[in-house]
Amino acid sequence: MYRRQSSLALRSDFHYDFPAAMEILPEILQRRSIRSFTAQPVEKEQVERILEAGRLAPSAKNRQEWRFVAIQKKETRQKMMEAAFGQDYVGQAPLIIAVCTTNIDYHMPNGQLSYPIDLSFAASHMVLQAVHEGLGTCCITTFDEQEVTDLLTIPFSMRVVLVILVGHPDSVPEATPRKLLKQVSAKDHW
Repeated sequence: MYRRQSSLALRSDFHYDFPAAMEILPEILQRRSIRSFTAQPVEKEQVERILEAGRLAPSAKNRQEWRFVAIQKKETRQKMMEAAFGQDYVGQAPLIIAVCTTNIDYHMPNGQLSYPIDLSFAASHMVLQAVHEGLGTCCITTFDEQEVTDLLTIPFSMRVVLVILVGHPDSVPEATPRKLLKQVSAKDHW
């Protein structure tokens, strides 16, 4: 993966269209959905830093209602692939992180469930840390939750919301097109 000396990336470093004077974290620009991994394992220290990044994510009222299950055993990864409807790249990833909630009932004052938002923050932190480590990731939600729950012995009252595949990329796809900022943002009103 791309490494830069500075902590920020410039527009000229990537193929995204954003103002030339704008600086964006390189991990954000480097992130791709990797669907082909080498067999090289993820180092123990890298796994710890990735999980720590998730632990440090913000959550509603700082409740931290999450659990991250790191899966590295080949047999379990193979079963995860089967639970993901046979997507072969799932079993190929040397590290799979099941991102789970420990509270499916908490609603924030705005009426929204907190766990989808909280877990999105945590997953984003882990993905960006993995990219910082020179690794590739792919977030998937195409899996049989009950199969994964049973396989990982997740308690009944908890949910597996998404899975992050992590490993050394076998190949890195080109960046996918992004909408222009003016198409997805507004100032002071819709």
